[in-house]
Amino acid sequence: MLSDGLTVGLRLAGFSPDAVPTCADARAALGAGCFEGMVLDVMLPDGSGLDLLASLRAEGMDLPVLVLTARDGLEDRVAGLDGGADDYLGKPFELQELAARLRAILRRRQGRAEAVQHWNGLCLDPARMRGTLGGRSLQFSRREFTILQALIERPGAILSKAFLEDRLYGWQEDIESNTVEVHIHKLRIKLGTSFIETVRGAGYRLADAAVQSDPA
Repeated sequence: MLSDGLTVGLRLAGFSPDAVPTCADARAALGAGCFEGMVLDVMLPDGSGLDLLASLRAEGMDLPVLVLTARDGLEDRVAGLDGGADDYLGKPFELQELAARLRAILRRRQGRAEAVQHWNGLCLDPARMRGTLGGRSLQFSRREFTILQALIERPGAILSKAFLEDRLYGWQEDIESNTVEVHIHKLRIKLGTSFIETVRGAGYRLADAAVQSDPA
C-alpha cells in the first residue's frame, strides 16, 4: 500500500517513478533503466536496504538515495547517512516533504543551490510545475514539465528522443511513438516557436537566443 501510494504521489509531484519490492528487483531495475534518484526502504523482504546501499556504493554507484524507514532513532539516521544515503526520512511522513527532499538531493547532484531554474527569461518552479516568461504565468502538464526540465537542466545540450522518453516513462512502461513530438509542440505554443530547437536526426535543445514571441 505504501509503495502504491508513493508511486501515485510522486507521479503527481512531477516524477516518473518505478516501484520494485525487493533488493534483487532493485538491482535488476538499476541495471535495466536510467534513473536519477532512488527512495530506498530499509526493511525489504529479501534483505536490508542499507546493506544494498552499501553494496551499490562500494561498486561505485553515485545515484542520489533517500532512505525511508520506520527506524528513525539518532543511531539509525547516522548509520544511514554514513552508509551512503544522501538523506534520511522516518515514517510516518508527509508526501510533500518527501518530494521536496528528493528534489533537493537531485538539485545538489546537478550542482544547483537555487530551486527555481532559469533560461532565456523563463523561470521554472519544479515544486509547483509552473513557470513565468515575459510576465506571463505558465502551467504545464506533468509530461510537458518533465521534458522542459530535462532541457533546462542541460542548457545547450542536444537531448535525443530516446533520452526524453526515458524521462517520461518507467522502465517497464510501453512508450507511445509520438509522445515527445506532441509535448514539444505544446511547449512551443506556450513558450514561443523558437524556444526549443529541433536538431534534425539528433534531438532537441533550448535555443541559445530564443525569440520570446507571444504564443499563437
